[in-house]
Amino acid sequence: MFSGSIVALITPFFQDQVDEPTLRKLVEWHVQEGSQGIVACGCTGEGALLTSKERENVLSITLDAARGRLPVIMGCSSPSTLEVIQMVRQAEALGAAAALVVTPYYVKPLPEGIYQHFEQISKASQLPLIIYNHPGRTGIDLPIHLLVRLADLPTVVGVKDSGTDMRRPIQLRQASSKDLCLFSGDDPTASAYLAKGGHGYISVTANVAPKLCREMIEAWGSKDLERFSYIRDLLYPLHEALVMETNPSPLKYALSLLDKCNNELRLPLVPVAKATENAVREAMISVGLIN
Repeated sequence: MFSGSIVALITPFFQDQVDEPTLRKLVEWHVQEGSQGIVACGCTGEGALLTSKERENVLSITLDAARGRLPVIMGCSSPSTLEVIQMVRQAEALGAAAALVVTPYYVKPLPEGIYQHFEQISKASQLPLIIYNHPGRTGIDLPIHLLVRLADLPTVVGVKDSGTDMRRPIQLRQASSKDLCLFSGDDPTASAYLAKGGHGYISVTANVAPKLCREMIEAWGSKDLERFSYIRDLLYPLHEALVMETNPSPLKYALSLLDKCNNELRLPLVPVAKATENAVREAMISVGLIN
């Protein structure tokens, strides 16, 4: 259903308002560069810092700019089950291809609570769901037995995993009765995830190097291991630089170097320190993105 290089798109701001013209240009750039999907309003898109009206606006703009040329997935995440249900219904009504839903954070639910959270979301809408395991953001690393149980919910079509346990894609493929879409959510280990049977990645780095991210997956698929290894190693310093501070702060600085957006974030996020700026700039030079 979904595969390849899917960009976890930023939300550009101008004077603390969503920058609609820049967002449209970014979507068009990703279409032209060959990104194979877009996630709007996820962690990288500062989705937790947007109002409900802004989220609706960002998704509407993204869908309109994409014009069906690539799937648009909506980040629908909150610790509140009722709020996520509202988000998913909104995404379905607007025409999103799927909803990406992270494990409930802050409230520290037990496994049964997590299961019922996703169960109620699945019952509330026919929109395909991608479960997002992100222990770094939520404090919970979903165990494989719970992921397999969640995969059996009727609308669940895939998993995005930002953990670093490379056994997970093999375990899911072997234990689940479904053909799940398996995505890495961790750029530095995405190449290893592909080798373990993953179908692609939902990528931060694809915001600044969309063509290379797509080409790496294509090289893997065509068994061009020399090209695959070259791109994997070329991108690695950039992956590392983009997570030196909280995402998307380094990323927005990187995109500002490409003149793709302002280096503007929404509080409590702030621009990166000078040392991180230097590291990001050096990494982008090494990849050939800037001179």
